[in-house]
Amino acid sequence: MRLSPSLFGTKMKTQSTTLLFQYWDSLRGSRSAPERGEIEPGAVRHALLDTFILENAREELSFRLAGTRLCALFGGELKDRSFASLWTDTATRIEVLRMVDAVMDEAAGAVTGLAFESSRGAMADFEMVVLPLRHRGKTHARVLGALAPVTAPLWLGSDPVTRIEIRSMRIIWPSGLPRAGTGPDERRARFTVVTGGRA
Repeated sequence: MRLSPSLFGTKMKTQSTTLLFQYWDSLRGSRSAPERGEIEPGAVRHALLDTFILENAREELSFRLAGTRLCALFGGELKDRSFASLWTDTATRIEVLRMVDAVMDEAAGAVTGLAFESSRGAMADFEMVVLPLRHRGKTHARVLGALAPVTAPLWLGSDPVTRIEIRSMRIIWPSGLPRAGTGPDERRARFTVVTGGRA
């Protein structure tokens, strides 16, 4: 199933994902992505619990930092942990990593609707936004994101997540950004998505 582009301004479901996207877009200006060094934690303080930055090094995505609620969600500190390790299902892991690659290639955002299952079988809906960052002028170097509950479950922090299911995935095009790469290293990519919904 192809992922259709969404118009800028498409409403997101959580305060954290909305705030982070709006901040990222305001920093970006006319560029395809802002610099990592421009990110000021105080400007997104209401989203910090759910915010993360990934480093893309040696074709491996790992956490450079992660908010405290995000760490509690997965039962421990996420710094230096592989992003892929969060996704225990192979097919889901492949789709999420393709999505992050496409975000870096497209210089656009992606919003994903997720269903989380705790170790005791409790379910909750989450939303994740993933956005590209430059690092010292390099593209494909850092990724900014937020992962937040649509409604915070009572078990968050006491019962770690053991399974994640993708329910939806869409592109969020930044305001005023041409849909063609702005540089030779910003290639066009094809987005794919796992069919959403539970059987």
